[in-house]
Amino acid sequence: MTTEAELFAAVGRLAVRLLHSERADPVRPTWPAAEVEGALGLSLPVQGRPAEEVLEAVASLLEAAPAMAGPSFWNQLFGGRDLVATAADMLAAVANHSLYTYKAAGPLVVVEELVLGRMAALAGFAGGEGTFCPGGSVSNLCAVVVARGEAIAQGREDGVDGRACRMYVSKEAHYSLRKAAMVAGLGRNGCHDIACDAEGRMDPAALDAALTADRLAGLTPVVVVATAGTTVRGAFDPIQAIADVCTRHSVWLHVDAAFGGSMLLSAQTRGLLAGVERADSLTWDAHKVLGVPLLCSALLLRRRGQLAAQLGETADYLFQADDEALDPGTRALQCGRRDDALKLWALWQHHGDAGLAARVEALRAQALRLAELARAHPRLKLAEPPPSLTVCLRTPGADAAAVCDLLAAERRHLIGHGMIAGERIVRVAIVDHDHDDAALRALIDDIDDATLRLAGGPPRTWRRQDRTTGVMS
Repeated sequence: MTTEAELFAAVGRLAVRLLHSERADPVRPTWPAAEVEGALGLSLPVQGRPAEEVLEAVASLLEAAPAMAGPSFWNQLFGGRDLVATAADMLAAVANHSLYTYKAAGPLVVVEELVLGRMAALAGFAGGEGTFCPGGSVSNLCAVVVARGEAIAQGREDGVDGRACRMYVSKEAHYSLRKAAMVAGLGRNGCHDIACDAEGRMDPAALDAALTADRLAGLTPVVVVATAGTTVRGAFDPIQAIADVCTRHSVWLHVDAAFGGSMLLSAQTRGLLAGVERADSLTWDAHKVLGVPLLCSALLLRRRGQLAAQLGETADYLFQADDEALDPGTRALQCGRRDDALKLWALWQHHGDAGLAARVEALRAQALRLAELARAHPRLKLAEPPPSLTVCLRTPGADAAAVCDLLAAERRHLIGHGMIAGERIVRVAIVDHDHDDAALRALIDDIDDATLRLAGGPPRTWRRQDRTTGVMS
């Protein structure tokens, strides 16, 4: 393999092989960690190897890892794959731009601003600004840092200066927020958990009471974080009512819509985020729900100028010739920034507004269909109506975690589990655009079979067509 053309032709062949492998072997065996290095030949060599051998080793290693975009993966809030966005991401890796200055990235800066502008407009932040971050956790962290700077005079320069500061999140908020409180200097103990209602949504009255009590105690409220699409239940906090509370107390409102932000793309689902236009900032992960490759997380702000004011630094060796508005690095926590906007731009070019709305609506229809199948099932139970794209199931007579473990051990499905009101349930994430009704029925059948056997009953007896081979079993 001596030429660029030969090398990248081989990459293309190996990429297609990986796609076929996912379909033929969607739940791969789990390698014992202690055996991986020797069994897969991972040790770093003294002498180099030919490129074709290395690429073959890379492909083999990826085939040994979990198939996280395969047809039996329901475990995380991302899944499936948009091929156009994936191809664009591969090309971005070849070009290897860093989006800190117009001098370095040229028209790619304009692409990023176009995508962020459209996302901001969908959130009701017309005229606002944004930046791409390496994941929703970092987007949330940047929001907390900006909110800290806005809440505390000289906070950017002197830190919190021994103040007792508070951040307010729901009890079902993402764990990254406690980390953000730690890194931003508020302290993990400064992260105040607010009670939720029976549907897993933050209670605005409890938030109001907490803010009032903390103010009277001389504490400094910095930021309230509402969640739009909680990790387990897919619940949406009542943003409108929370915004009312934040307005009364003059405190920054951030919405963690890493999972639920894509609901803004459809008129059928955007009501889940009613009131989001009143927030000060918003996290939205396009790698969740839309099938964009990891990572593609946007932090959006309603008012322009706050990112540079709180995150910007001067660097004569980097920011040399351009208008600051054309230098995204002045609005980011990072220096080197991968081109995460290009793959989302390519997705939008391919599907358009109408196509993206249709994709979101199709996933919502799948979630409702799975809930319908569970509701009608003679043994499995629907834990609650799905608020968005996660469906939670009870497995009577069997521990939900054990059900998930058995399905993984038998290489049928990778599914996660979580807690609702102290009860462990199976949590199915509906985020793969390639799933169909047959896949949902097969999933229900397999969960039922695992539950029956773990409960001590006989396994199910049924005949089903394998989605890959067409063989009846």
